Amino acid sequence: MTLFDLAFPLAAPFWALMILAPKWRWTARIMASPWVPLLPLVCYFALVLPHFGEWGRAMVRPDLGVLQTLLATPWGAGLVWAHLIAFDLFIARWMYFEGRSRDISPWIVSPILLLTIFLSPFGLVAFLVARSVRIRSLA
Repeated sequence: MTLFDLAFPLAAPFWALMILAPKWRWTARIMASPWVPLLPLVCYFALVLPHFGEWGRAMVRPDLGVLQTLLATPWGAGLVWAHLIAFDLFIARWMYFEGRSRDISPWIVSPILLLTIFLSPFGLVAFLVARSVRIRSLA
């Protein structure tokens, strides 16, 4: 198994808790840790550190051709994948707690979290719409 293959399975238990057991007291306790996205980030760091100079130069002076070349490598694709997994989980964690604090039903939040796994920008926008509707309904 490669680090690319490992990134999502490291995040999956957290997603499962938020989606399948949103009201379980242990879900909130576990998700309360700001370190939740750390596991997929371990894959990111393991992939980026050996190539830090190369990746750093590409980030300082973004160039489409250079990025295409780096992302076409196994380590480049893997580190971007791990980055996406970690940050999607970070956003989902915020959505989970924001939904709870705004009393948005898990029947609404859970499908949005599922959407976020596959298409995070759409999931985030869907959540922001649901959040706005909830805020307006309380006003």
